[in-house]
Amino acid sequence: MFSVADVPDTNLSTLPLDFWHRARGGRMVPFAGYHMPVQYEGIIAEHRWTRTHAGLFDVSHMGQLLVPLEQTQALERLLPADLQAMKDDRPKYSLLLNESGGILDDLMITRRADGWYLVVNGATKAGDMAVLEAAGISFTYLEDQALLALQGPEAVDVIAAHAPGVADLSFMQAGAFDLAGAQAWISRSGYTGEDGVEISLPAADADRVADLLLSDKRVRPIGLGARDSLRLEAGLPLYGHDLDEQTTPIMADLLFAVNKRRRTDGGFAGADRILAEVEQGAIQKRIAFTVEGRQPVREGGRILDDEGNEVGRVTSGGFSPSLEAPIGMGYVATALAEVGTALTLEQRGKLFKATVAAMPLVPHRYHRKGTSK
Repeated sequence: MFSVADVPDTNLSTLPLDFWHRARGGRMVPFAGYHMPVQYEGIIAEHRWTRTHAGLFDVSHMGQLLVPLEQTQALERLLPADLQAMKDDRPKYSLLLNESGGILDDLMITRRADGWYLVVNGATKAGDMAVLEAAGISFTYLEDQALLALQGPEAVDVIAAHAPGVADLSFMQAGAFDLAGAQAWISRSGYTGEDGVEISLPAADADRVADLLLSDKRVRPIGLGARDSLRLEAGLPLYGHDLDEQTTPIMADLLFAVNKRRRTDGGFAGADRILAEVEQGAIQKRIAFTVEGRQPVREGGRILDDEGNEVGRVTSGGFSPSLEAPIGMGYVATALAEVGTALTLEQRGKLFKATVAAMPLVPHRYHRKGTSK
């Protein structure tokens, strides 16, 4: 997933909350060009706290961009989303594609009154901005904005006490709120499979707001380690591991991100290949799996068929605190992607028995309209 070795302050950037993390015992590691906290009290404890209470994550390494609404058609040439049909303040998951149909990045995009608001991955944001510039798309990089995520079943109750109206949002809805005097953009979304919010706010307010949220006994700071195990249980891909420039949306089991009109009209980067795969299927598919025993099989492990032939690779692997078992994701030949298929994994000469599992491995608990809280 990422290095867990502490490194000296060299060429890495610091988050607005860098001192805040260190003061609270955050173990800082290099990730996406930044010093970031991998854990505080321990990955398993932080994972379980988020599943039962509320975890506060600092994701300020991610890129926040604002594109003028007049650039809608130009954006649609890079993304397979139906931007023309999007309603205001409704975030949508989408993909930045290359001309071969490969994924340059996965991102969140929201139509706001002031433009298209994009949240892109930290490790790829410079490249993403270069792609936009090459396409003649103007944008503003919101480098003075921090980004926090409050996740877990108690998260919305916590923040609603300080930002009235947030509790009225449903999953994948967003809006501007006064958060204890900070002008914040809050979306009911996240990367854990739990209910919760993501909060964009001025970096100058980040310490104060983080302290305020942490003053609630239901909230604890959570590091990258638990963020990874949570998203893996939720079946959510991590760019640079489960997604890359050689992976198409169909291979990645992300057909939902190619919106209905775009499947008919095309007109986006890599459309010919992607639409052919929509019709005919892709030769490989992203799967989730469980592993017998207690030892996880990490990224790079080989996936074998019954005769010992390599049919795929592990792209993410780890121990699931919720299931108390090793789990992972990877790519296999599509014929082997059916849930229940037995697989053999190989890593460092050792063989492991695995079974293709349904995603998500742990059910999502998003708050949707018409459902109980």
